[in-house]
Amino acid sequence: MDSSIIAAGRALRAGDPLGALKRVALRDDPAALALRGIAMAQLGDLARARELLRRAARGFGPRETVERARCLTAEAEVALAARDLAWPARALAEALRAFIAHGDRENAVHARLLEIRRLLLLGRIDAAEGACAKLALDGAPARLAAVAALVTFEITLRRGRAEPARAALARARDAAAQSGIAALGAEVEQAGRVLDLPAARLVAAGQARPLTLAEVEAVIASPDVVVDGCRRAARRGERLVELSRRPVLFALLRGLAEAWPGEAGRDDLIARAFGARRTNASHRARLRVEMGRLRRELRPLAEVRATAGGFILAPRGTAGVQGAVQGAVQGAVQVRLLAPPIESPDAAVLGLLADGEAWSTSALAMALGSSQRTVQRALVALESAGQARALGRGRSQRWVAAPVAGFATTLLLPVAEGFG
Repeated sequence: MDSSIIAAGRALRAGDPLGALKRVALRDDPAALALRGIAMAQLGDLARARELLRRAARGFGPRETVERARCLTAEAEVALAARDLAWPARALAEALRAFIAHGDRENAVHARLLEIRRLLLLGRIDAAEGACAKLALDGAPARLAAVAALVTFEITLRRGRAEPARAALARARDAAAQSGIAALGAEVEQAGRVLDLPAARLVAAGQARPLTLAEVEAVIASPDVVVDGCRRAARRGERLVELSRRPVLFALLRGLAEAWPGEAGRDDLIARAFGARRTNASHRARLRVEMGRLRRELRPLAEVRATAGGFILAPRGTAGVQGAVQGAVQGAVQVRLLAPPIESPDAAVLGLLADGEAWSTSALAMALGSSQRTVQRALVALESAGQARALGRGRSQRWVAAPVAGFATTLLLPVAEGFG
């Protein structure tokens, strides 16, 4: 390999794409095309970067498996930046096998980090955490150590763990400083701002108080019954009742939590859960059925008791309506309601768009685990509200949103499996 290629590669590793282009911009051999593609990706021209990388991969011969694997890995990173989640993951797996077979540990770590980042975008937190735990970073360059720490930071954020997130951020900051790459250091600092922004709201007595992620973690760790509106669940200590797939039951639970320590009226609960403006005997009968189902779900945490005017939520160990009121005053087990930082049926879509990248409807549908038609309706609503806008038309259309100011989107993001 000639000196120009070596110098261009060093420039790219140092985060200097213009310096790399000065050395290979006029060359069309496969190695130069690959370096040009990576440089264009660092400069933000993802479409041109993908074209150059594909030309480079076709140009390498059948014996140059490592070089072709590097092109595939770079293309996978470009696809990730472009939020092209439909890019074939098996190609990255093939590249990883080639790196392992030829002892290229550095690029193998890079490929594994790309796989983990893709899992995070798809909301598969358990799989991402398991893969991250298996990473072998001994001897890895500082830039990869910084990326790995940022991945760990993202996982702990999505788990709602503030202190481990701060520790991961500190590791990322140190590694980014060692790498000397200014863009990587800026990315770390931008990620760290999330910890100081409100991630949820604590609703009590009709008032809402913003909470940072650390404060949310403290609320969840308390001995109280926590109705988690961000993840649509109820918690008490280690016990968790998930209601994310039962929207009617969660609507009733939230109504009870908002009214606590008082009672929630039947008409209000019917309007919340069923959307009925006028109640009739059929609605009241359905309310009794759904309350019975909610009572069974909440049995480990609290009781749902009927009153003359409606229903009341009583944590285990509290006797009757008067006992619930006294418990709220005397500091016994309480009911605490965590609400999302914004109230919107399209909050998850907005949370994904808030990363500043341009998303296609197909990628949003994959990340949310829903249909493209559902995503399109959400995007139209967000566009009407001035919170999202479209770029391009047809198959090339992408959606972006201005950075969401004033709060963190951590707890708005989708989770494809259970959460802790």
